[in-house]
Amino acid sequence: MMAAQALDAGRADEADRQLERVLTAYPDHPEVLRMKAGILSLRGQHHDAVRLMQRALVHRPNDALYHNTLGSLFGNAGDYEGAIVALRRTCELDPRLAMAWYNLGVMLTKSVRNDEAAEALQRAVALAPDHIGARALLADLLRTRGDVDAAATEYRRLLAARPTFGLAWWGLADLRTRRFDAADIASMQSALKRADATEQDRITMGFALAKALDDEGDYARALDALAQANAIARRYQAWDAPRFSTGIGSISDAFEPPPTGSAKPQGSEVIFIVSLPRSGSTLVEQILASHSSVEGAGELPDLPRVLAEETQRLGGKPIPQWAREATPDDWQRLGQRYLDRTARWRSERPVFTDKLPNNWIYIGAIRAMLPGARVVVVRRDPLETCFSCYRQPLDASNGYSRSFGDLASFWRDFDRSVARSAALHPGHVREHSYEAMVADPETQIRELLAFCGLPFEEACVNFHQNQRVVRSPSATQVRQPMRSDTARSQRYGALLNPLRAALGLPDSPG
Repeated sequence: MMAAQALDAGRADEADRQLERVLTAYPDHPEVLRMKAGILSLRGQHHDAVRLMQRALVHRPNDALYHNTLGSLFGNAGDYEGAIVALRRTCELDPRLAMAWYNLGVMLTKSVRNDEAAEALQRAVALAPDHIGARALLADLLRTRGDVDAAATEYRRLLAARPTFGLAWWGLADLRTRRFDAADIASMQSALKRADATEQDRITMGFALAKALDDEGDYARALDALAQANAIARRYQAWDAPRFSTGIGSISDAFEPPPTGSAKPQGSEVIFIVSLPRSGSTLVEQILASHSSVEGAGELPDLPRVLAEETQRLGGKPIPQWAREATPDDWQRLGQRYLDRTARWRSERPVFTDKLPNNWIYIGAIRAMLPGARVVVVRRDPLETCFSCYRQPLDASNGYSRSFGDLASFWRDFDRSVARSAALHPGHVREHSYEAMVADPETQIRELLAFCGLPFEEACVNFHQNQRVVRSPSATQVRQPMRSDTARSQRYGALLNPLRAALGLPDSPG
């Protein structure tokens, strides 16, 4: 019980200490294995956590809660397909378990299966009308469809029921169409001090409060609110910058010189859009998805999943090792596997976009698997990019965004890797500047379409009229004409000098 309490509070080391003696005495007890899996997941050892939970399930194969835990662990590992399978099994075993329907809705949402997600979330709300997590995610889906007023109304209803509900406060902040007033700011400040606010509530409320203070021009207090929210988030988002940099270097090295890839010129159906978060990639996708030949699929989990499957098939051999040994037939097989997984996105239009930001890590693999594919690397000013990430409650896979030092290190990894890839594949990798797009939209849009092999269409210039579903923090913004006022760093002046120093940029004098 003490270990469980520590685990629920996010204190992995304390939970491990409490569990140690029990684990020694009962190394195969399913509940001990389940809790140990939770500890490993909290530490970022997601694949080990999944394997341990699968051992626990051998003892309790028909326990709905165990399948629910496995689904959550798969989700933390980024295996949304595995999570969906586990959670559907949970719902079969116990159809009245609202938590399982909610978790299924979360994973379907992450897989950009929004209609199925809405059905699962509605089941959760039908079973538990006061399940505010499910109601909040349904409100998010309203926002992605452009129904801002309905989303705002639902967020306000949630806050009336639970004033500390951070996801609702952030949902309102993320609408970006209206400002918080003084009463809202006071309510958030009061809610942050309440004992019934969870740590996750404090994180998301902190980001919402920072947005409100920023809108008021109170930049010092906004930065303080961000520092506090990010400090809490760091306890739940483990990040090892040196280890990540080493891994990125190894992957880049494995694809230089480029391997002999698929002999079949497959992949012309896909345009990969890669970037750091908050760099303008959603804008690029909205422009391309306004073309009559292009389906905007959003952030698909399929490419990393295909590569992870190959790693698992080869007994855990990491990508840098097996990439050097892969044959053209291997690359063709992997490329076809990706195309099979994403076939639904070509049911109405011949070309689709895959906008998962971190696919920049795998540009070399993309070129080997899908030699006909095009890769658009979206770049934005590094200070603006890093500060915008710092201001956003990104998910646990973006743990680097919680400190200036980690952000700067991540930016440098991105910068080196994509520059290297662009030099190796000049005809298939385009570095696209957000600032250039804002300065001269039509010229940049014409060049972007030409790179993608698409004829110019006026609808791409009028991208803001496209009412497609957009699931990203920029969903509201891309339904407006292109704006030139999105830069924030200059407003903070010298307050951001620590971030400038981390990036190797000169200080601002004031």
